[in-house]
Amino acid sequence: MIRSLWTAATGMVAQQIEQDVVANNLANVSTVGFKKSRADFMDLMYQIHSKSGSETSQGNQLPVGLEVGMGVKPMSTQKLFTEGDHQLTGNQFDWAIDGDGFFQIDDNGETYYTRAGNFKLDKDGVVVNSEGLKLLPNITVPANTLTFTMDTGGTWTAADREGNSLATGRLELATFVNNGGLTSKGRNLFAKTVSSGDAITGNPGENAVGTISQNFLEMSNVNVVDEMVRMIVGQRAYEINSKAIQTADSMLGIINSLKRS
Repeated sequence: MIRSLWTAATGMVAQQIEQDVVANNLANVSTVGFKKSRADFMDLMYQIHSKSGSETSQGNQLPVGLEVGMGVKPMSTQKLFTEGDHQLTGNQFDWAIDGDGFFQIDDNGETYYTRAGNFKLDKDGVVVNSEGLKLLPNITVPANTLTFTMDTGGTWTAADREGNSLATGRLELATFVNNGGLTSKGRNLFAKTVSSGDAITGNPGENAVGTISQNFLEMSNVNVVDEMVRMIVGQRAYEINSKAIQTADSMLGIINSLKRS
């Protein structure tokens, strides 16, 4: 009976984490380039009373065993890198990646990666993100630029009022063997890990690297309806586990109230 108390308690803890993950997804439903998370769980060890295939005292073979589980354990939170919807903004420094790839961001010599393409210009005309961190490789737009264009292959051109080219270059994106192995740093940034592998840089549209859509932003890939369903399922599972604890406690109370006649 005590076993069921602890088993149900692990279920309640697991559902708390599930609700935390869902809440974070919903909180970032409007965050540009956000990738939703999914909590993964695993069952705990089993108390084996009899093994499948073992022989009974009569010499018969048991077709199935008797195993009692000990509950559940949160295993990981996995980022799902499905592509979000593209929103037309008309801003020439809003870029969306269509396919695989990440923008590279320089943070005091450390390179981070992002899908958020809402870039700006700093006082020196350098392309930066919303925190003022520079895009890699650096793009510097001349002061007298009127139009800035970027094609799907990442080739950009800064032109003056007469349409004359003032500067040009080409954007590079980074890809990884295992996107799910990236670690979230917050601020729309990811960092490489041993699990993700090293970044593989390349030009958009080449070697399976995604292409660029100027004047668009990739929005969050969170589906509100799916998250609400997960929230309801998690809430009911939490309630059921709490009922299991109450039932086990009630049964213990019955045992405690037994008296010899």
